[in-house]
Amino acid sequence: MKQKDGEALGLLMGMYGDDLLRTAYLLLRDRHEAEEAVQDSFILAFERIGQLRDDTKLKSWLIRIVVNRCRMRQRTWSLRNLFPSAHMERWLAKEEQPGPEEQLMQQLSNGRLTKAIHSLSYIYREVITLHYFQEMSVAEMADHLQLNSNTVKARLARGRHYLRQTLEKEGDFDWMKSSQ
Repeated sequence: MKQKDGEALGLLMGMYGDDLLRTAYLLLRDRHEAEEAVQDSFILAFERIGQLRDDTKLKSWLIRIVVNRCRMRQRTWSLRNLFPSAHMERWLAKEEQPGPEEQLMQQLSNGRLTKAIHSLSYIYREVITLHYFQEMSVAEMADHLQLNSNTVKARLARGRHYLRQTLEKEGDFDWMKSSQ
């Protein structure tokens, strides 16, 4: 990849694409926005691969790029504010049968846990997603998000609390207890 080989980029996308897409989707709550954020992230990673100092931290570096892209997309206004995403997805649908990635994304978007995560404020979605779906420690999250570890711990605790409240309201607390 450091020699700007297109095949290496393809391999990288195959290895990490699904993980990054899941992370972006949980943060942005929109499949199309998540796909764009991941595509932007791969392009940026390809352009700036020389900045990666430790090759063993490639996945971690890619996740940081995706999280930053998601933050940037959260701050900027776009057409997604004009159209509800469910209606827009139907309008933009080109295939009769959804592909495997779309089927996975539909399963995620229909899940109660995903809905509950999406109901959280962005700062809580961010730490919940990184901790539970990317299995990052508090120290790793603090490094990625450039925050104090106590801030990360507080956001994680509040995020869990709000998530529990949401699931209790929906009657899904029993499921949450059994998964812990």
